[in-house]
Order: sequence, then C-alpha cells, then structure tokens
Amino acid sequence: MVLGRQVVAGPLGCSQVRFVWRPSYSTAFARKCFRSFLGTRIYHSLQPVWRLQPLSRISTLPVVVPGRGKQQNRLCELFHGLSFGHSMGVAAMAEASAITKYYEKRLNEEGIELPSYHPGAFRMICPKCLGGSSKEKSLCVTIPEDGTHAVWICHRGKCGWKGSTHSVVGVRGAVATNYSIGTRTNGGVRSAVKPVKRTRGKSNIVHTVESLGLQPLGPRILSYLEGRGLSKETIAQNYVMQCQNYNNGLSIAFPYLQDGRILNCKFRDADKKFWQVKDATKILYGLDHIKNCTEIVIVEGEIDKLSMYEAGIFNCVSVPDGAPPKVSSDELPAPEDDKKYEYLWNCKEYFEKATRIILATDSDEPGQALAEELARRLGRERCWRVNWPEKAEGELFKDANEVLRGLGHEGVKDLIEHAELYPIRGLFSFREFFKEIDDYYHLRLGDEKGVSTGWRSLDEIYRVVPGELTIVTGVPNSGKSEWIDALICNLNKNRHWTFALCSMENKVREHARKLIEKHIGQPFFDASYANSIPRMSKEDLERGKKWLQQNFFLIRHEDEQLPSVEWVLNLAKAAVLRHGIRGLVIDPYNELDHQRPGNQTETEYVSQMLTKIKRFAQHHDCHVWFVAHPKQLQVWKGEAPGLYDVSGSAHFINKCDNGIVIHRNRDASHGPLDQVEVLVRKVRNKVAGTIGDASLRYNRTTGLYEDIGGQR
Repeated sequence: MVLGRQVVAGPLGCSQVRFVWRPSYSTAFARKCFRSFLGTRIYHSLQPVWRLQPLSRISTLPVVVPGRGKQQNRLCELFHGLSFGHSMGVAAMAEASAITKYYEKRLNEEGIELPSYHPGAFRMICPKCLGGSSKEKSLCVTIPEDGTHAVWICHRGKCGWKGSTHSVVGVRGAVATNYSIGTRTNGGVRSAVKPVKRTRGKSNIVHTVESLGLQPLGPRILSYLEGRGLSKETIAQNYVMQCQNYNNGLSIAFPYLQDGRILNCKFRDADKKFWQVKDATKILYGLDHIKNCTEIVIVEGEIDKLSMYEAGIFNCVSVPDGAPPKVSSDELPAPEDDKKYEYLWNCKEYFEKATRIILATDSDEPGQALAEELARRLGRERCWRVNWPEKAEGELFKDANEVLRGLGHEGVKDLIEHAELYPIRGLFSFREFFKEIDDYYHLRLGDEKGVSTGWRSLDEIYRVVPGELTIVTGVPNSGKSEWIDALICNLNKNRHWTFALCSMENKVREHARKLIEKHIGQPFFDASYANSIPRMSKEDLERGKKWLQQNFFLIRHEDEQLPSVEWVLNLAKAAVLRHGIRGLVIDPYNELDHQRPGNQTETEYVSQMLTKIKRFAQHHDCHVWFVAHPKQLQVWKGEAPGLYDVSGSAHFINKCDNGIVIHRNRDASHGPLDQVEVLVRKVRNKVAGTIGDASLRYNRTTGLYEDIGGQR
C-alpha cells in the first residue's frame, strides 16, 4: 500500500490531511498498515464512516490531524519519516508499475533476484562475496513503502557492497545520490530530500535514508526506547530510526546529521553491539542542536543525548566512539594526527562561541578518562563537569539516562545547573580545602602548632612544622651538624619520626657513632672526651645499631662524583614512599654539585634550587633541614653571623620558612664554653615560633644538648 498526503484547511484551525493509497494488498492488511502508520489514537479519531468503509472503494481519505502550530508540526514530522507520493490515478498507477519493472530489471542485472518486488526487506546471499565461507545471508535489500526504488547493502565487513537502483556502485563504493533527511525550521519541516554540498572528512560521503536501509521505528524498538524514559516526540525530533541487521534482526539507527545531511549512522542491536558506517566522516551526534550555542553539554552515548533532550536540555551532543579505558600519557597530538578524537576537530567551529562546555560523561573510570581527554582538547578553562548523585550508598548514577529514570527531568536539569568547574592543575578554589581547614582549626592533624624540639626554652621560639624548610648556618666548628643530630634524635624519641640523612662531611661510621652516643647516653670509646664515663657495652652497641636500622636512611653517592640536588630529592622521595620518612637533612650546601648553565647566575641557581626543595617538603609533608656555611668573614671577632652572611645568595633567607644560626661561645669571659646559642632569625609561620634566642648546654661526652635557660 502506497500512501500520499495533501494538506488542506480543516475545521477549528486544524489541517485536514488527505491520504491516498494504492490497493496492492488486501483490505485487512491495508487497514492494519494504515492504522500502524497513523497511530492508534489518530486512527480511532477518524469518523466511523471513513474508518469502516472498505478501503478498496476509497480513492482519497481525509484525516483531521488534531492540534495547532508546533503540536501539529510534530505530528506531521512523525509522518515525515516516510516517503510520500502524490495522488494516484490510473496514469500514476501505470507509472508505478513501470518503476517497479525498472528496479526489478536493475536488481537482476546486479545478480539480485527477489521472491517479490513489493515494498519490504529481504535477506539473501551477496552475489559479490557469496557470503564468505559460511555462506552467510549478509545482503539486505530494502524496497521502501513508496515503491519507487530499491537499495541494498552487504553487512560482511570484508565486502561492504552497497548500492541502489538510483545509482549502482561497486564493492565498498558509495551511493552517489546527494539527498538527506529533512530538518526542522521555524516554519515547520523542510523537504525530506534536498541537494547538499560535499562535506569535509576522509570520505566526503553524504548518505541517505534509502542508502542506509533505514526505516521508521516499529513498535518493538519504540517500546524499548519509551522504557528508557524517552518520549515519541524526543525520538522523532532526533531522527531515531531502525534497520535490519546482519542477523536479520532489528537494530536502532542513530543518524549523525550536519546541516540536515547524514554524514554517519551508528547502529545498536539487541545484544548492545555497536557499529557505524564504514569510512564515514566522524562528527558528534546531535550536532545541529548546538549551532551558535555558547553553552554545550557533551555526553558519552546517544541514549544519554536523548535523555538530556527529554529533560529540556537541547544543546547537547554525544561522542561517536565511546570512552577510552584510561587517560593517555602521551603528549597531545597535532589535529591531523589525532585520529581517536577527529570528531572534535571536524566540529571545531561549533565550539568557537562556546564559553561553557559541560562534560557529562559516565561516572565510571573510562567516562572520567574521556572527560579528561575532551578537556585537554577543548580547553580546561572553559570546561565544567557534573557531580553524579548517589543512587545507593557508595554507588553513583552511571549516566544521564539512569538519572532520568531514577530522578526524572528535574534530576537531569540539576546535573547541569550544579556542574562544577573542571579542575585545572595548579588552580584551585578554597572550597576544595575546607575539610583540611576544618581539621586545622579543630587540631585534628596533631601538628598544627608544630612539633616540640625536646627543649623547653627553644619550643617558645621554634617548633618543627612538617612541610617546611629550615636553613641552619653558623661559623665552622659551632656544632651545626651536632645540634641537628640531637634535634632529630629528640623527634624520633618523642614523635617516632624517621629520617633520611644526606651528610657528605661525615663518614658513615663517624655519623653512626654520634647518633648512637646520643641514643644510648654513653661514649662510644674510652677516650679523653669520655671524662671517665665508661664506654657503651656490646649489648648497647647492638641495641644502637638496631635503632639506626629502623629509623635512619642514608643518601650517599657511591663514587667520587658530587650529588646534585635533583639526585638527592629523587632518593628522598623514594625514602618517603618506601620508609615513610618525616624529615630530610642535607648537610652541607657546598658539598653538592652546583653546575649551572653559563647564562645563569648563582643567585638564579640558588633560587631555583630552594624552590625545588620547598616543593618536595610541601608535597611530601616532610621537614627539610639544609645546612649552609657563611661566607668568609673578613674581620671576625667571635660574633654570630647573620643569615645574609650565608655564602651564595640572599635567597637562603628570602625563601626559607625558618632561619637558624648556631653559635658556640669561645671566650670564657663571656660565659661557659659549653654554652650554645640557638638564634632564630626567621619564622614564617607565627603559630610555630618567633624571632628570638635560646641557650642550650652541650654535653661533649654524649653529644646531647640540655636546657639552661629560657628565651631572651
């Protein structure tokens, strides 16, 4: 049965559509087709006299399409998916018969013989590839309802032969007919067929409904889509259709349109298998809906795009190829080499006016990887991302369609309205740190005010804060290294901190002796410095060695080369990850390799070096003590140096968090010779200390320091 239509004025502002038909089938079958075509509601709205009289006696059938304006246009658009002819008289029927004989002849010339040449779909063995070794019936031949032509396509991947009686083509060729599906305009619906320009891409092929074998949706697929929360109006306005697949079953077809032209089509069968037109131009699904938009939503699949449309979010597109398993570690390729995401470059001009691009890809790992890949190419600065709500404890909604079915239209709209800025590395908002700020306020971290040094007098002006850099200086033989060793022993005893030691001035055995003496509280040897105190026993030595093994890790160059700062920090990072160290000692600065480019000054080099050390400390929440000697003092009278006297650059005081000078009294007239001054000359964090002096007494036998007075 071939139907045509004529739209004339009807009552109450409605259009009266006259459908014409060709009685090529029985009355009962024709009535069934007519009812399926119109829809049950409209069919039953016909006047009984029209609906009950035999169709064989009717030459034209007037039908009143209810509604006005957009509602009526949408109903007409449902009809628009079919190709309509004109009123058929005797001459027209003769012409139709001639057309049938013509495409029958053309099909036979191509080796295609059908059991019937009436409208319908047929499966057979392809005469070009003969169905391969399995003799698969891979050729699908379709004669549309208008009965004017036939199209065919072989679904075997190694063949792909297709053509039509409009334009016969060879294997893997393309139908040359330049017609495409109609598009909506403000005045209604454009013609279903129109000439188009060639499109850019690797194939430049424009496909048609006929060449792809597309058909209007039947009740089975329509019911499935409605079960996904999609209305008939949404389905029609996004041109969702169906076709027969390689298993002689039905597949959903999603035509990819640009300016109303079909450049690609994606198919989905009942087993959720997807495929696309071979060698088609890659574009986004729903591209015509984002033309000239300043806000664009991108989703991962066609059903999600339809779900957005259903919720009233029309400025949405879907990617054609799904999501990658993970984010690529490679550099971003040039557009001409970016094959995986060529659909973005093919649609580049559609994003030129966009200032807000919302990435609503799936909540799983591949979906988030896709969001990152899209943001890399579109520009993170104009991207937002949705926060997927929880549907159960610890489980998020996966995509827009799940949200539509679970939370309705408002749930989908909330996703877009409450989308958050896409994170840019190095750019943050304070909201991202609110939890940390709350923990800081409520003293939940345990070291908000710094960690005790173990000396009451020093704690008043200096406490150890994880993630900070302390520069320690002093004239030679003032006890800088000895004081740091005593400090880290206190931190280990009181807070169980562990440390990495990069001490180039000490031999390993000498450094081990100093640390064990502080831990055991007895001299290592019977020597003059022991002051008659017996040396530690072998058992004490073994206990000390075990303590060293558990709490200290050495960073040393095993050859004669000097280590660089980068080398030291890389090993310190490994110590953080492997042993969980909380402190790093680099002693001293002048024992490192400081080669620098010829065009870089020492001041610039020191600035960059200290920046690297501070970043390490902050990133790994590790305190760093860096020993730096002062420059040679021209006329030294025993006074303590300042931080600006450090050899190399003023950046030592400018960039450090804390600056400490260790100074030992060398004149008995000025006080005890075992008195050591800890001069705090810079404290960036006022919560952890202040500028001031503290005095400690040095025990030469054990290497320990003791309080002798308070702050001055």
